[in-house]
Amino acid sequence: MLLVRTYLDRSSIHGLGLYAGEDIRAGTLIWELMDGFDFVVDPATVEKMPPVAREWIDRYGYLCEPRNGYVICADDARFFNHSADPNTKSTSYLHTVALRDIEMGEELTCNYFEFDQTAENHFKDGCHTAVNSKAEMLPETA
Repeated sequence: MLLVRTYLDRSSIHGLGLYAGEDIRAGTLIWELMDGFDFVVDPATVEKMPPVAREWIDRYGYLCEPRNGYVICADDARFFNHSADPNTKSTSYLHTVALRDIEMGEELTCNYFEFDQTAENHFKDGCHTAVNSKAEMLPETA
């Protein structure tokens, strides 16, 4: 669940992007996985879904092994775009914070490789670039 004001707009990175709707100070908690708001779908259920549903989950969700499933954000957090030099950081599989001050109107970015076990799937279409973007995955106990 996003915890700061945001909006969607065209992105120079890829398609639509998530933008700060307010000034955000470094260290601010921007997003947290909130039970009852966001969804975690087990892989066996995903495998039984029609191909179009699996493609949607692969595009907008991410595999979170510590939660034993695919996380589906119920709000616009699914529009975070990847950056090798992001302005946010996943401090655990449950939280994302601002790495630095972020101005209103600036695109919010994250490094998919910090939290998504299927991150490489997002780069198969050639629309993103993953060069020098791999980060060390968070520990499984996070």
